[in-house]
Amino acid sequence: MNNVSRRTALASIAVAIITPLGVTVTAPADAASTTRPLPCHASMSNSRPADYTTTDVRVKTAARAAITTIAHYRTVNRKYHRHANGAGRATVPYYISGATPGYRVVVDVYVSKGTRRGSCSTSFIPHR
Repeated sequence: MNNVSRRTALASIAVAIITPLGVTVTAPADAASTTRPLPCHASMSNSRPADYTTTDVRVKTAARAAITTIAHYRTVNRKYHRHANGAGRATVPYYISGATPGYRVVVDVYVSKGTRRGSCSTSFIPHR
């Protein structure tokens, strides 16, 4: 093993420090371990919408983050793209046209800004 390989291998090993209060484990100092997920919170304006009405997915994340929502209906998926405002909020309307009554529609939400990513989900159940 040459010196470069040895340094690379040693840099990827976590370090355990034993203290009087217990063991502290520190992760390697690479970029992947120091990047936190982007915050993501999603909710519905109406979680029980009637057919032929609109319900909104409300998203809270970082300011100006890109947002993608995907609603998984029984027979089709609907995808929309938005950007959060300066306060990190966005509203994505979904028109409910004859969706299967009683079928829970899960809405996956993906957020990104720069190299950071995050995700969350919410759902609604249409009725007649």
